[in-house]
Amino acid sequence: MQENQKSLVVVSAHAGDFVWRAGGAIALHTKTLGYRAVVVCLTCGERGESGQLYTDASVTAEKVREIRRAEAKAAAEVLGAEIHFLDGKDYNLEVTQDMRDRTVDILRDVQPNFILTHPAADPSNWDHVKAYQFALECRMEAQAHGRPGGHIIGAPQVYQFEPHQVELCNFVPDTLLNISSVWDLKWEAMQKIPGQSRMWAYYKNLAEQRGNTAGRRTKGAPITHAEAFEKVFPTTLTEL
Repeated sequence: MQENQKSLVVVSAHAGDFVWRAGGAIALHTKTLGYRAVVVCLTCGERGESGQLYTDASVTAEKVREIRRAEAKAAAEVLGAEIHFLDGKDYNLEVTQDMRDRTVDILRDVQPNFILTHPAADPSNWDHVKAYQFALECRMEAQAHGRPGGHIIGAPQVYQFEPHQVELCNFVPDTLLNISSVWDLKWEAMQKIPGQSRMWAYYKNLAEQRGNTAGRRTKGAPITHAEAFEKVFPTTLTEL
């Protein structure tokens, strides 16, 4: 990483999650603001997130894993992000200490200004909840002076990105990010994941809806697309 370069880390439960929920944020910060972005992908989602790829009985989970891994790598490249796969199994996600150790090492190497991950509640997908808990556990461990290996991190804000069904997840966004300038990149990245092409229209519409809301709460150029986030920790300010 370049000296003084800002950075971010995304903790994604499955191969496509970081694209649908935070692709705009990633592209905005890498392409426009010069950040280093690193995605930590806990699973490839081959068991529960890839129904479209099981076209016949001959398709195996191992083959689907390869496909989803390649899709996620291609999407990350479009967004300007590095990606690390922890190779966990989804539905249900089981986190190991090795996965934690690898992620803490990444956090200490990247020294993120902020972290993006899933919301704290999602009763329809416990993998997402576990990914949220995992992100906070790794953040805490990366702050521990007594843990060997690398410099401790500071206290990066953690932003929960918008879940698929907000009404089930107690998600109350407090941050709307204008991604109008990089929407084309997010859309291109989404199309790198044909294994979940049913998500394309939904997240296109959501970005437009959030853009409409964001545009009504600010001055300046029209906002066509936005992403919504909810902070985990209070923001420290010197003036309002």
